[in-house]
Amino acid sequence: MSRIIRWGILGTGGIARAFATALMDTPGAVLAAIGSRSIDSARGFAADFGTPACYGSYEDLGAASDIDIIYIGTPHPLHARNALLALEAGKAVLCEKPFTMNLREAEQVVALARAKKLFLMEAMWTRFMPALAEVRRIVASGAIGTVHQVHADFGFAATRDPEHRVNKRELGGGALLDLGIYPLSISCALLGPVESVQAQAFLSDGGIDLTTGFSMKHTSGAMSVSSCSLRARSPCELTVSGSLGQVRMDAMFHLAKTVTIKLADGSRRTIDTPFLGNGYVHEAIEAGRCLREGLLESPHMTHDETLALMRLLDTIRAQIGVDYPADNLP
Repeated sequence: MSRIIRWGILGTGGIARAFATALMDTPGAVLAAIGSRSIDSARGFAADFGTPACYGSYEDLGAASDIDIIYIGTPHPLHARNALLALEAGKAVLCEKPFTMNLREAEQVVALARAKKLFLMEAMWTRFMPALAEVRRIVASGAIGTVHQVHADFGFAATRDPEHRVNKRELGGGALLDLGIYPLSISCALLGPVESVQAQAFLSDGGIDLTTGFSMKHTSGAMSVSSCSLRARSPCELTVSGSLGQVRMDAMFHLAKTVTIKLADGSRRTIDTPFLGNGYVHEAIEAGRCLREGLLESPHMTHDETLALMRLLDTIRAQIGVDYPADNLP
């Protein structure tokens, strides 16, 4: 932990603010710079987070010599463009989910990182939370027997304001990319590669998915069933079921502070899984570890896994009839 990782944040929206807050609780990390499309926006953001350098363009942030890695926290359709900019500038990248708008864009970003031998990771922060690590340990121990199913949901009653980002097709709105990606990613983390997927959805008049459900048949012989919604306030739990019982990531699984094991013999116990700060701390710790060790990708969120998830998202969107402007670009 001797090397301090110097972070730059690209973007000044809500998710960027959450990540900047997390860096304050991250050992061996410092927020060194903020980049925005205007210097006033960068300075306004920086005022709440010490004295990071401020840049009035993303290009200037990429050119800065005193940062090790750039966190991409812009709206979904800008992720690929911004990640490519940072990589071209020679910076490591942590890119917020969804990694890009589609597989084609994701392949371009991964190819550039590999060509330049730069660290790149999708910021799927729930992959690094203590609750998921504990569930993995329980499954590996055989405590719930052979795993056959994962059930997961993520839904809330979002704003119906047609101008809000989640409701705008051109900004990558919809339940799948904002919410469904969480159960999708964790189901794959737990059950492995997917053989096939089937999805259904209710769409808005504007062409985004409001509620989506999908089931996945994994090559491991298990099945996952997931749902996401911008209209239904769901339990937001994830349960892994095996031949001897189940383990549940308790309410709001992406922020689970406990996991509960319930076995067929009637026994039950709850295990505490506290996390640091607002939860984003753990992905920042992992990115820092990888940089210190000279890794180009995290073994817990590999490039190939990110590409496989983007391929699944593309397949689901094709099945439910959701496309975005980025899908039609060369």
